[in-house]
Amino acid sequence: MTTPTTPARIGILTVSDRASRGAYADEGGPAIRAYLAEVLASPWEGLDKVVPDDLDTIAATIRDLADAGCCLVVTTGGTGPAPRDVTPEATERVCAKLLPGFGELMRKVSLEKVPTARRPASAAARSSSICRAGRRASASVSTRSFPRSPTAST
Repeated sequence: MTTPTTPARIGILTVSDRASRGAYADEGGPAIRAYLAEVLASPWEGLDKVVPDDLDTIAATIRDLADAGCCLVVTTGGTGPAPRDVTPEATERVCAKLLPGFGELMRKVSLEKVPTARRPASAAARSSSICRAGRRASASVSTRSFPRSPTAST
């Protein structure tokens, strides 16, 4: 619990096989820390962790950060389309309640800048499954809203 004299504790979790084994420096965690320092007016302290792309490890680390008193856990990494990118699934596994709309908003913003941001509603083996509405007019509108690859012809 945070009091007026106690800074909020925020978990900053980087998910990366290579950064977790020291193959390169974590850049995502420090970027989140810098952003939070810029936008938060209240005192806070960060609790930084770097873990590999592993569903159980990610879920356990999110739980550990919450147990350590973090009122917020911000993750970076593991959200792309590769089979080992499982941060959203690990996060969902430990959530007591999902907040519909936030994920969609973040994906929309991400897709404007990063063409590899996770697009499918689900993925199985080597194929993606994109859920669309059943009625013809709705399916057409929702399909047209699907982001095009920067190299796609119009």
